[in-house]
Amino acid sequence: MFESVKGFGVTFAHMFKKVVTEEYPEYRKPTAPRYHGRHILNRHPDGLEKCVGCELCAWACPADAIYVEGADNSDGERYSPGERYAGVYQINYARCIFCGLCIEACPTRSLTMSNEYELASDSRKDLIFTKEQLLAPLLPGMEQPPHPMRLGESEKDYYVGALTNPGTSAGAERVKPGGVA
Repeated sequence: MFESVKGFGVTFAHMFKKVVTEEYPEYRKPTAPRYHGRHILNRHPDGLEKCVGCELCAWACPADAIYVEGADNSDGERYSPGERYAGVYQINYARCIFCGLCIEACPTRSLTMSNEYELASDSRKDLIFTKEQLLAPLLPGMEQPPHPMRLGESEKDYYVGALTNPGTSAGAERVKPGGVA
């Protein structure tokens, strides 16, 4: 007899506690700074895409939520400073577990995660984000790709030059092969 009444103890203990209600759509709480939300494909300061279509993020994804098809750049149409760019880039948020392994695998720091968490949709098709939806917006001073490289003459100027010469314009203080600036 006592055992059957003992089970109701948990129920009665919670019946009289104060209810915590979040009024979510009206009042949004800020997320933590390192929150893993929607992905963003970043751009260089001249507008070219940082993604070189290497597909390492797709290989690193344990949920198989990322699909990348690399394409080749040409002199007439240049989307990234490298030889390749992501011709097709998709992330399926119905599968994504927001683990961040794709971010760690990206060699060019092209892929990052934002704090945006409102990704709900009525259809599965709407949860597959395309490259156009994932690309960072063009900021003032950026040019819509395809266009020639503006921050230097080679891919190295984009990825290494900015790190070795911080605060200077890319290629401004490059050393020529003979050692003369």
